[in-house]
Amino acid sequence: ASGATPIIWGDKVFATSLNNRTFDLEGICIDRNTGQILWTKKLGIGFSDEGRGKNLASPSPVTDGEKVIFSFGTGDIAALDFDGNILWQKNHQQDYGRFQYNFGYHASPLLDDGKLYIQVLQRDKGNPGPTKEERHPEHSYFLCMDPNTGEYLWKHDRPTDAWDESREAYSTPMPFEHDGRKEILILGGDCISGHDPETGKEFWRWGSWNPEHIGHWRMVPSPLSYDGLVYAFAPKQEPIFAIKAGGNGKLSDDWVVWKLEDKTTDVAVPLIYKDKMYVLDGDGRFVTKLEPKTGEVLWRGRLGGKAVYRASPTGADDKIYMINEQGHTVVLGTGDEFEVLNEVEMGEGLCRSTISVTDGQIFIRTAEHLYCIGE
Repeated sequence: ASGATPIIWGDKVFATSLNNRTFDLEGICIDRNTGQILWTKKLGIGFSDEGRGKNLASPSPVTDGEKVIFSFGTGDIAALDFDGNILWQKNHQQDYGRFQYNFGYHASPLLDDGKLYIQVLQRDKGNPGPTKEERHPEHSYFLCMDPNTGEYLWKHDRPTDAWDESREAYSTPMPFEHDGRKEILILGGDCISGHDPETGKEFWRWGSWNPEHIGHWRMVPSPLSYDGLVYAFAPKQEPIFAIKAGGNGKLSDDWVVWKLEDKTTDVAVPLIYKDKMYVLDGDGRFVTKLEPKTGEVLWRGRLGGKAVYRASPTGADDKIYMINEQGHTVVLGTGDEFEVLNEVEMGEGLCRSTISVTDGQIFIRTAEHLYCIGE
């Protein structure tokens, strides 16, 4: 069981999972053509439920085609070759202190340009622990590792003016390049920031969308970029902000190119597909198509099914694929009007994994099964 998204490389599918019987945190390799489990490797011990249907196998794996890296909410992280042999293992909590999250650590890592990036954006006051020593604040930080050896290359603290749960983020760092400058984007703690991939040093930041310093605005969706703009998604259906790239230091609101205030996201990462943005309001079940350069709304429609949507939309073959928590799967067209092409009941809630697509095949992960649909 897991809300992590399966990834595909060649004829192999990789996924993280928590064994509900043994509580083992597992990395799994599956034959893409037959569905046969090729190997399962125990990489830690977790819990069956972290509250609200989450568990400690929520981060998605990453791969460079030679090794696959599995990360878990316990801080366990491990690299394995494609035959299932462990290359290295680490634990961030053992190395940098106990995590401080209201609903656990669930951020996926980023593997980019030969480096492995991990963000830990956590609250500024400790949760009650078994001992007084475990009740202490921890700083938010940004890590870089050598994916071949597991060596820590650097650690960069990321302070913010946010407080309590608003410091927490479950987003994934994202690579970005503009005018020859490479950056890693980080979204959370009431701001978005761009960092040097070589050192972690902060180039710029913008925010806040939370001027009243509300303390429960945790961040879930990851940042995006498109054609000289970066996008920040405020929590709890607050606005989407498009910010002009290329800045330095603390940016003023003059850098905001446009914002969308209606039917925005709280959990699902918006999709940029074929030069258009698709925003899924998972609670209201609305989908909005807009121009990513201007924020102009092109159409908006409401999805079927009674449950909320937590998985992010996926674009492929001129279609948009989405699945709600009860397994109700919707396929939308990408034309000039909102159009539902197909709806399928997969069942088996709780479904929170984003649908994966490759080479004419669709991979849908439900609470109990992984389905491959297509050729």
